[in-house]
Amino acid sequence: MRARPEYQPPLDRRGVALRYLCAVVPMLFHGAVLAWLVAQDGSRLAQALTDVGLGVLGLVLIRWRRRWPWQIAVATVLLTAVSATATGPALVAYVSLVTHRRWSRTIPVAVVSVLCLLAGAVQDGITQATYVSTVSGVTILGALTVFGLYLRGRRDLELSLRERALAVEREQRQRIEQARLAERVKIAQEMHDVLAHRISLLAMLAGGLAYRTDLTPEQTREAALAIQENAHQSLNELRTVLGTLRDDGALEAPQPGLDHLDALFGEVRAAGQRVEVDDSVDGRDRLPAPTGRHAYRIVQEALTNARKHAPGSLVTAELGGRPGEGLRIRVTNPARPGSSPGPGGRLGLVGLAERTRMAGGTLSHTIRDGRFILDVRLPWESAERDPTGAGG
Repeated sequence: MRARPEYQPPLDRRGVALRYLCAVVPMLFHGAVLAWLVAQDGSRLAQALTDVGLGVLGLVLIRWRRRWPWQIAVATVLLTAVSATATGPALVAYVSLVTHRRWSRTIPVAVVSVLCLLAGAVQDGITQATYVSTVSGVTILGALTVFGLYLRGRRDLELSLRERALAVEREQRQRIEQARLAERVKIAQEMHDVLAHRISLLAMLAGGLAYRTDLTPEQTREAALAIQENAHQSLNELRTVLGTLRDDGALEAPQPGLDHLDALFGEVRAAGQRVEVDDSVDGRDRLPAPTGRHAYRIVQEALTNARKHAPGSLVTAELGGRPGEGLRIRVTNPARPGSSPGPGGRLGLVGLAERTRMAGGTLSHTIRDGRFILDVRLPWESAERDPTGAGG
């Protein structure tokens, strides 16, 4: 199968100079022979000048050997029939033609080269020197053919390595972009969980100020301070998450876990949300940090959804489990028919399902006896279990 017959790598100045040197060296050799012959017989001066002139013409023609490979090769080969100094340019043009690996053009040019070689060899009659020069010329032509094929092979190898390197570089860029996209998805999820929680608290507090006219100045001041505190916390948490985008790395700030749930429940209760908690988790100190973080965010988002769908209602949060059995989270709240979920409604469950999937757990939700029930199960492997599964 013919491989990339048209591919010719660009030449630098050194490569161009080397090829012209290969053409000039035979010209100088034959020029020296012609000068010696003219010194012996002055009548050969015109013939010598014609020979050198045709050789110079061939040297000029090889400049376009890459644009018109077989045309320049034929032209320079024909010059060798009457000019010995044109042999150098003809050989360079022939090698350049062979590197294209087009045998339909290379073989005819090789045949013409042999015929021109025979024509030049028999000009002074057939002698022993004729046979020697013919055999030598055919041998040199064959060697140049092999050399041209070798150059073609090297160029194909270089092209293959370059294409492979480019492919590896493209794959590396794709992997980097995929990693960045995955990290930004995680950051976006963190932003959603944090800001949705904080903004829903602000909305609850602001709603209390807007609709309750029986508050004393002290109660109004406390509500305003709570709004201010939640706003400051929202800004701080937003700066933390956005800082990871500037650093282009993983989340570096300490992330909340299962031990921070008490603070979360206290915070939402202070904002006016009614929450009952039943926490029967056993061995929470052995809970993996990633699982604890996911559990915290799941409870946080569930409370946020309850504030949006059933504001002012009693929310029940149940947590249980132990190593080897998994972590169970159940959050229930009244399901009010016809209530509007508000901006971003129905997206909370999508975020919860995605976070649960990332944690390797399962999520289910239903409405039973007028209450919305959210059930989440997260894996919690026992520390005593052999992680390799090899046993004894």
